[in-house]
Amino acid sequence: MSARPPSPPSSSSSLSLPGDPPGGRRAVAVWCIGVSVYFVAVIFRTSLGVAGLDAAERFHVGASALSTFSILQLLVYAGMQIPVGLLVDRLGTKKVLTIGVVLFTAGQLGFAFSPTYGTALASRALLGCGDAMTFISVLRLGTRWFPARRGPLVAQLAGLAGMAGNLVSTLVIARLLHGIGWTAAFAGSALAGVVVLVLLLLFLKDHPEGHEPEPFPHLGAAYVRRQIAASWREPGTRLGLWVHFTTQFPAMVFLLLWGLPFLVEDQGLSRATAGELLTLVVLSNMVVGLVYGQIVARHHAARLPLALGTVAATAVVWAVTLVYPGDHAPMWLLIVLCAVLGCCGPASMLGFDFARPANPPERQGTASGITNMGGFVASMTTLFAVGVLLDATGDNYSIAFSVVFVLQAFGVSQILRLRSRAARRERERLVASRVETVHVPA
Repeated sequence: MSARPPSPPSSSSSLSLPGDPPGGRRAVAVWCIGVSVYFVAVIFRTSLGVAGLDAAERFHVGASALSTFSILQLLVYAGMQIPVGLLVDRLGTKKVLTIGVVLFTAGQLGFAFSPTYGTALASRALLGCGDAMTFISVLRLGTRWFPARRGPLVAQLAGLAGMAGNLVSTLVIARLLHGIGWTAAFAGSALAGVVVLVLLLLFLKDHPEGHEPEPFPHLGAAYVRRQIAASWREPGTRLGLWVHFTTQFPAMVFLLLWGLPFLVEDQGLSRATAGELLTLVVLSNMVVGLVYGQIVARHHAARLPLALGTVAATAVVWAVTLVYPGDHAPMWLLIVLCAVLGCCGPASMLGFDFARPANPPERQGTASGITNMGGFVASMTTLFAVGVLLDATGDNYSIAFSVVFVLQAFGVSQILRLRSRAARRERERLVASRVETVHVPA
């Protein structure tokens, strides 16, 4: 037997690697259980976005204090990403998802019955901790059950499920909130956590038979340091983080907290009309997610142009909206803004498509955790800055939202700095893997 140097990979086969899981109906069924957990987590995460004005009245707080709800939730979420990635690599998907469901369900239930601002903050922190354990686990589940070439599409479909959860918040939680009241709406929604917990415990498996990860001894702190350091050394991991950082936060901030107040208080829309525009963001996200997933699955080189194009489009539309002359932007412009914001979520998923091929299977959770920190750190920073600027300027949304451009510029500079190194390293890794596995008779 002798090795034959591989031919350069085509765009369509660049992600096909030996030893891939087979996929199939069983993979879809197991993966759907994991995705259902993420779906419920996003419902709980974004439920505050449609209840922001109600929360301000219930707890008698201003813009800065209101933003603290989402900031604390995202702070916990972002801070948990690397620990969760390590836990997923160490314990597997099922155990980490189980812990996550218990925590975010308890957080949602606690938020329903919180009598004070302080207890409500604690509940959102608990929710953020559980929420942090879901998405990385679902990404890991996808890599364990589906072939690598399906990775971009599977990741986008997971993001699509998250947007479906956001849609439920916008359409269902909002109506429940104004129909049956705060406590009943939030407590009733917490039952969804119990349902997915039962499904998870009964039916979810970490991997298909014959594709078990190789066991390795527990090495304590040394293992943790090695996993983090090895993942961070890969330019693809860092590029993934900055792509996620730069693309996700404009839509996250809009949906999670400030979109409804901006549309109602600054643009003079009714709550019903504002809710329809928030729904448009979610629907746009779902459609664009499918498109981006198909494009990247077929043309891997399209990842960076799609990400940078989304950042540019978002910046342009936001700028036109904020500087539009007159008291309010016209409805057509607000519709365009919301449609473009819907591209941010799918673009942020491209960050994982840089980190995934840069790391071996035993580091996928850690690398995904590092990448996933990016957008949530940016969202947390923007949520806080917008709240502070609104209080400081007497609710001048044009000044408050200008922080979006600062973070976008910083993120783009980091993407441009890392892109060449990441591309070179990815090519080297792919060629090396094929040299090791492609053999022909002598």
